[in-house]
Amino acid sequence: MTVYLDRGDAARLRELAKETDRSITAEMRQAIRKHLKANEASDESRADVRTFTPPELEAIGAELSAPYRTLPAFAAATGLRPEEWQALERRDVDCSAGVLHVRRTVSSGELVELAKTARSLRQVPLSGRAADALAAVPPRLDTPLLFPAKTGGPMNLDNFRRREWAPAIEAAGITPPARIYDLRSTFASRALAAGVSVFELAKVMGTSVQMIERSYGALVDGAGAEISARLDAFDRQAADQAESV
Repeated sequence: MTVYLDRGDAARLRELAKETDRSITAEMRQAIRKHLKANEASDESRADVRTFTPPELEAIGAELSAPYRTLPAFAAATGLRPEEWQALERRDVDCSAGVLHVRRTVSSGELVELAKTARSLRQVPLSGRAADALAAVPPRLDTPLLFPAKTGGPMNLDNFRRREWAPAIEAAGITPPARIYDLRSTFASRALAAGVSVFELAKVMGTSVQMIERSYGALVDGAGAEISARLDAFDRQAADQAESV
């Protein structure tokens, strides 16, 4: 059966299609936000924080396939979420400015650009350890991704965990449990030990101060001596400057 529409009907249908498209897009963005928040809540709000030592990171990397050997060191040096380093591209690395740009994530196997208002959209300091790890990544011309799957697309984290991570943990003699997400915890613990403030750390990790305190409260509470030392050093510097005037 053929249905004929006048111009008014056609215009209304076009407007309806646009409204439907906008609704679907909004729903997709909302679903992505919920996905990120759920991951953050489930992975970071844990009392038992596991961190890796530099020798452990090196041992794990040595057991991974060549394209991923520097991944443990890189993830532990940047604090990126797995879905963030999965989506990291070469253009996101600014060596001259010493920063990484977190601009997208992986959701349901697809690359998704982060909204401009998303907390996860941020710059992450590129330390010497992180830069060295990136420099050792085997170059590929068929994909812009730094840690892609063999096909060049986004890595499937479940496959990586089963085929690469779990065998490497066992071969390296690392005591389980040893999660991929513990690489992020390793960064947080090292940053707090180095004197990075909770506010600074939350900004760099793309999370909230409350989440940092909830996840790494013991480490934050134990930083009192280091904070006192920094304040004493500041007072001494101020006193020296006053005397020199």
